[in-house]
Amino acid sequence: MAPTKRKGGHPSLAGKRPDNSTKVKRTHTNNPGRIRNKLKRSEMYGKYLLEKKAQKRQSRIQREKEAEALGEDAPKKAAPRTLDNTRESETTAVQPDDEEILADEAEDEFAPYFSDEIRPKILLTTRPCPSAELFHFISDLMRFFPQLFYYPRKSYSVKEICTFGSNRKFTHLIVLSEKSKVCNGMLISHLRPSTAANGLGGPTAFFKVSNVIPSTDVPNNGSATNHVPELNLHGFTTRLGHRAGRFLGSLFPHNAQFQGRQVATFHNQRDFIFVRHHRYVFEEGREINKENGKKKTKARLQELGPRFTMKMRWLQEGTFDTQFGEYEWFHKRKEMDTTRRKFHM
Repeated sequence: MAPTKRKGGHPSLAGKRPDNSTKVKRTHTNNPGRIRNKLKRSEMYGKYLLEKKAQKRQSRIQREKEAEALGEDAPKKAAPRTLDNTRESETTAVQPDDEEILADEAEDEFAPYFSDEIRPKILLTTRPCPSAELFHFISDLMRFFPQLFYYPRKSYSVKEICTFGSNRKFTHLIVLSEKSKVCNGMLISHLRPSTAANGLGGPTAFFKVSNVIPSTDVPNNGSATNHVPELNLHGFTTRLGHRAGRFLGSLFPHNAQFQGRQVATFHNQRDFIFVRHHRYVFEEGREINKENGKKKTKARLQELGPRFTMKMRWLQEGTFDTQFGEYEWFHKRKEMDTTRRKFHM
C-alpha cells in the first residue's frame, strides 16, 4: 500500500521551514538609533559620517573650481551659521548712539566710577569655614582687582558685613562660595549710597563661577604688577547686559596706568562672561623695515591669570536682602531659555 502524501511536500521535509527564495530588501535609513544591535548601530553611524564628510569635501572642491573660473566675479564665501549670528532678536537691544541709554547711564549708580570721581574700594570675604584651596583664588583676585582687601568671614552674616563695609567707606562687597574646594559662586554688592538708588546702596548680583584656573596653571603666565589695568568690556548688547557690564566695570579705577601694559577683560558670549587678565608685550620681529632698515616691532599678549567664567543668576535692588529685597532680574531657565539661540545679555 503506497504511503499517503502529506500536505506541504515530501514526508522527509515534515517539521522544516519552507525555503523562501524571495529576499526582502530593507530600506536604508540615516537614523541608526532604531538599530538594536550596538555594534551594527555604531558601524552604520560611522558609514553615515564618512558619507557626509565626503559630500562636504566634494561640494567644497566644486565651489573652489567655480570661484577659480569666475575670478573676481566669484561670490563671497558664506559665513558659517553659529549660535551668535543666528541669535533671536532681543527687544531690549541697545544701539551705540541711543541718547536715552546714554542719558540713563550718565545718572546711574556707576557714573561716578566711570568719570573717575570715585575710586572703588572692595571688601572680599568668603563663606564660613573656607578651604585652604580657596585662598589661592583669593590671592589671584587681590592681584587682579586694585584696592581689594580680604577680611575673614567668621560668624557674621552678609547683612552685617554690608553694614560693616559701608561704615568703613567700602564701595563694594564680594562674597565667594565654593564646592569641592573650588569657587563656584560670587556675590557682588554695591555698598555706596547714591541718588539713583534713592539714597541707598545697591544693586546686588550673584554670578555662578566655573572653569577656575589659577594663575600658576596658566601656560606661559606672567606676574601681575601693581599698575591699574585698562578695562575691556565686550559683548554686552542689551539693557541688562549694559547694567551688568557697568556693574563689573565699577570694580576698577578708571585712571589706567598705561606703562603697566595690563588689560582686564570681561567678554560676554552667549550670557557667559569670560574673565581674563593680560599684558601686551612689544618685541622685535624678524622682518626688516625697508624705510629705516630696522627690525619691525610686533606685539603679543601674555596672560597673567586668573582665568574663570561667570554667569549671572539674579540682580537685586539695594544691598543683599533675600527676604525683603526686590529683584530687577531673575534667571528662570525653563521659562526664559526657550531655545538655544535665546540670550539675555
